[in-house]
Amino acid sequence: MAVQPSLSEVASMNALLAEPGSLEETGLSLGFLSDLAVKMFYFAGSLSGFELAESLKLPFHSVVERLLEFMKREQFCQIRGSGSLVAGSFQYVITDQGRDKAKEVLERNQYVGPAPVPLTHYSKVVSSQRIRDSVISPQVVRQSLAHLVLSQALQDRVGAAINSGQAIFLYGLSGNGKTVIAEAMGSMLLGQVYVPYAVEVDGQVIRVFDPLVHEVVSEPVDLKTNNGSGSRQDTRWIRCNRPVVTTGGELVMESLDLNYNPVIRYYEAPLQMKANNGVFLIDDFGRQLVRPRDLLNRWIVPLERQVDFLTLHTGKKIEIPFEELIVFSTNLDPKSLVDEAFLRRIRHKIHIPAPTFDEFREIFRRVCRSRNVSYDEEVLVYLLDTYYVKANRGLRSCHPRDLIFQAMDAARFLGLPQRLTKELIDFACNSYFVEL
Repeated sequence: MAVQPSLSEVASMNALLAEPGSLEETGLSLGFLSDLAVKMFYFAGSLSGFELAESLKLPFHSVVERLLEFMKREQFCQIRGSGSLVAGSFQYVITDQGRDKAKEVLERNQYVGPAPVPLTHYSKVVSSQRIRDSVISPQVVRQSLAHLVLSQALQDRVGAAINSGQAIFLYGLSGNGKTVIAEAMGSMLLGQVYVPYAVEVDGQVIRVFDPLVHEVVSEPVDLKTNNGSGSRQDTRWIRCNRPVVTTGGELVMESLDLNYNPVIRYYEAPLQMKANNGVFLIDDFGRQLVRPRDLLNRWIVPLERQVDFLTLHTGKKIEIPFEELIVFSTNLDPKSLVDEAFLRRIRHKIHIPAPTFDEFREIFRRVCRSRNVSYDEEVLVYLLDTYYVKANRGLRSCHPRDLIFQAMDAARFLGLPQRLTKELIDFACNSYFVEL
């Protein structure tokens, strides 16, 4: 199991994630929040104080109430009515001056959503959630890889690599589980992390939270401070499982920098920023349009210093934390992709071998069980002898799944029972294997 953080570490983390007690504690200026709020009024027409607070993910009494007072003074909004005497229930409607202001702001930035957190705050939280501070036990590694048939020696190498928190290079022939192993690494990283909806830097907004990447696991919680009292969590942060971001042959250099959309005028975080505190898998390494050497050179500084540098469309460079487990996976010869100097920077290089005959048999059994197909040792021996030994063909971990699925597809089409026969094995192999 993972090592539990100390009480002082928990208290420090809770302080970073505590709900802001004032506008100043949000780390954002009154003008920035007013611009964001006036856009919300522009699209909604009218909002109550509580509704605006919920949209901004900021507390009403300590922040939004003061923001609304400022917006009323600037004549961006006005009170239309209230169903009660509670201040947060008052309905506010945008004014003509507010509409003009909103149009002006939308020309600069069309982001409408939860208030972002400052870049400095983001960096502190990411650094406090880094993978290197956890220790993953052999039991966790075995549980996470239990769905795969791997030797104990290989599991130990994977476990040691995960615990290092350093870059990992997986290589070997295709079809033997490199991608599945890399994805399983995400489940070894126990605990949850906090991800912001967005980050603010120099008045610019970078959207970080991505529902396709970040799996939300709980609602905001009450945090315990040093004196035992409780404080609400800052809801600009979302509690998620550690992310696993996978990219393959489609990866280009532009994907690794801030993506500025000139139409909506704000940024989408690059892949490695979304993967912070989790796993970033570059699959099919060497098959990207960009040269492998150029792609690897992109990671020299992040791998050595745990920081990355991104560029705003203004040309300004910003520094963000690089706290993630980056995994390169390839079925090409590593020597043909990178030089020895770069390989030295990747501490753990793990060869994923083809299965042995015994491992192939166990994979075959498991696939039969998962598909409710009766296992027949005689059929397996026929498969191995005819299509591997005599054909001088190498074993692959993916073959049992693919061949059994194809055989059962044929059985269903022909109206035969869902059980393996030599005839169905012939049908599947003749369709599956292609001589090149």
